[in-house]
Amino acid sequence: MRVVAVAGGLVVALAVAVVAGLALGSVRIPPGEVLAVLTGQAERSPTRTILLDVRLPRVLLGAIVGAGLAVVGTVLQALVRNRLADPFLLGISSGASTGAVVVLVLGVGGGLTTAVAMPAGAFAGALAATVAVWFLARRGGAMTGGRLVLAGVTVSYILTALTTLVLIASGRPEHFREALFWSLGGLGSARWDGILVPGAVLAAGLVVLVALARPLDLMLAGEEGATLLGLDTSRFRAAVFVLVSLVTAVMVAVSGAVGFIGLMVPHAARLLVGAGHRALLPVAALGGAVALVVADLAARTVAAPQDVPVGVLTALTGGPLFLWLMRRRGEGATV
Repeated sequence: MRVVAVAGGLVVALAVAVVAGLALGSVRIPPGEVLAVLTGQAERSPTRTILLDVRLPRVLLGAIVGAGLAVVGTVLQALVRNRLADPFLLGISSGASTGAVVVLVLGVGGGLTTAVAMPAGAFAGALAATVAVWFLARRGGAMTGGRLVLAGVTVSYILTALTTLVLIASGRPEHFREALFWSLGGLGSARWDGILVPGAVLAAGLVVLVALARPLDLMLAGEEGATLLGLDTSRFRAAVFVLVSLVTAVMVAVSGAVGFIGLMVPHAARLLVGAGHRALLPVAALGGAVALVVADLAARTVAAPQDVPVGVLTALTGGPLFLWLMRRRGEGATV
């Protein structure tokens, strides 16, 4: 009953956030007119184009990306038993950004670049970063939360330097402007044709991960405990890491590296519904959707008509939270 109430509350919050995201901006539109346009009762409204072609794709993409990053963060924290883990801190987002920028610089096939090559490059980069962080964290001893975070930060720095080197070597200054999108994160380029792939990946990934809720719960008992209960932890962890790398890559390919959503939202979701992943994952997805839609609304309005990259705002709020969690739980914090 508690889970249903929480999920229902988040659905209402998401609906309110979506309407607010459509109504507010450089041009303010009354909520009644927003609802009239969405329900087809105001087909000749002068704001119809703004709502349907500009704001609605952006708001929907924000909800999809926020949900995807929150789900990935929730799963990573269970896999490594560390509440400080998320795709940004573990270098997965940086790897995805590097892969996307490399494809951007190479300029693979026009429209193919946006539709296929960008997500493919982002996935390759995310997977490479995941493998690198994993081996660095395990090398020379048992993997701890502190080692994992340090490995993630190290890989992120290396990938940032590599991205800069690729941009400089390209000899084309315009690439720097485009690459800024990946490094700061933003939803300003949202279009209808860019929503289908991340939406499908999120839906499929969430279904698979919810089906894997019991093994994820077993991982909370630790590697030895999960093994005693019949789980092949190494194979399971490797398979899920590939899946979350794919989800992260697709989200980064359409939004850039938006940090800390995957760190903040899982903590709030656990406070609401506990640590069982069958309830936790859908609640985290809804919470992430609400969080990023609200953050993007703030990014569009705090310095209107200038857009602030949404990754800047999530870092400003997520950074202090990360420091607080480090202070509260210590270096070896586990789930």
